[in-house]
Amino acid sequence: MEKEKITPGRIREVIREVMSEIASDRKPSVPSGSERAGSGRKDKVSAPGSAQASPKTHCRVAIGADHGGFKLKETLKKYLEEELGVIVKDLGTMSEGSVDYPDLAVAVARAVAAGECERGIVIDTMGIGSSIAANKVKGIRAALCHDVSTARSSRGHNDANVLALGSKVVNPGLARTMVRAWLSTSFEGGRHGLRVQKIMAAEKG
Repeated sequence: MEKEKITPGRIREVIREVMSEIASDRKPSVPSGSERAGSGRKDKVSAPGSAQASPKTHCRVAIGADHGGFKLKETLKKYLEEELGVIVKDLGTMSEGSVDYPDLAVAVARAVAAGECERGIVIDTMGIGSSIAANKVKGIRAALCHDVSTARSSRGHNDANVLALGSKVVNPGLARTMVRAWLSTSFEGGRHGLRVQKIMAAEKG
């Protein structure tokens, strides 16, 4: 079979196709509500990095954001509840009126530390302040992530139980993909477990 001749025109065409796919901001495929309800089984968590990974549908997630992260919080809350079947505890804020990010981040962290929720998500404009505030709560490992790779690594290697996002750092489409990956990735344990134990030991002073 004669090989296709690669021309500058063909290269430009491929580039256009790739850029069009990126710009489409397609959401990841997830089971429909009827499929989840009709199976009678809990979703399994696939291995880290798996394209088919799905969050546990019985997972409870606390979410909170300041005014800078309010819109992204609302987007993620809807995505979690309607498309991933996750139980969400919304701790505010409930409008774009100015509030202090530590109040919301600490509220989410405390809900996770108390066992009210398995995971937490905190959002502000850059994500930095909320991650710092959440990590002040004993038992919390909040990770500020900027892409899918860091989100997966924070779970697989660091057993992060709170995800921090910056609304001006990640767009809604990327945030949805990151959240799905973060909820779907299991802690790897082993040598990583020993390192996480050292992190937690630092809380004792």
